[in-house]
Amino acid sequence: MSKPDLPDLPDLDVAVAQPRVHRGDLAATAREHALALASAGARLVVFPELSLTGYELDAEPVALDDPRWAVVVEACARAGAVALVGAPVAVDDRLFIATVRVDADGVSLAYRKSWLHGDEHRRFTPGDGPATTTVDGWVVGLAICKDTGASQHTAGLAPLGVDLYAAGVVDVPADVVECRARAFVISRALGVPVLIASHAGGTGGGFTETAGRSAVVAADGSVLVEADEAVGRVVRATLVAPT
Repeated sequence: MSKPDLPDLPDLDVAVAQPRVHRGDLAATAREHALALASAGARLVVFPELSLTGYELDAEPVALDDPRWAVVVEACARAGAVALVGAPVAVDDRLFIATVRVDADGVSLAYRKSWLHGDEHRRFTPGDGPATTTVDGWVVGLAICKDTGASQHTAGLAPLGVDLYAAGVVDVPADVVECRARAFVISRALGVPVLIASHAGGTGGGFTETAGRSAVVAADGSVLVEADEAVGRVVRATLVAPT
């Protein structure tokens, strides 16, 4: 059923991306994000957890006014896209693993990871719970990695009226099955499509290999499109507006 008092939603072209990360070179990695946006052909493009720095838990936080965001903003403007990018962000002298929204209008903090894992606790602060962002009327529920396995997080998104769920993750190859199972559970619990953007290639935090296999999952839990494990892959799907 359509949401009351809201216009019908348009169909939405979405993509999940596995950009190459240049360790310690934020400008080069930002350019990789721009390349992914240019090739995606999508209105909404989701990137993995900490995609801008790699899963480097000692990386410096990225200010929202850092000039190196400009190449991503420009790519969004050219493509008419909204990007959800992973980055470490400082707020009031506390560090967060964040989802940053980038579009033609600039850069904004969209979400802070709620459920931290392992060594993340040594440096980062948990966020304050579920959050959403809106793209062309679609309410996008946001999550980062371990959030996807927290039933409390999924339950907290339900009353926010989400039309779509988007998460950036980093996993080892053996965890692909678990990642797919989580996406299935979330899609059925919320009754919405699920976008999972997963790191490809090696990164920090002991991840000498990561899984790739980013995917778009339909509201019924079926996989609409899936990348392989290669670095640089971008896959796209069109989501039909809920009725």
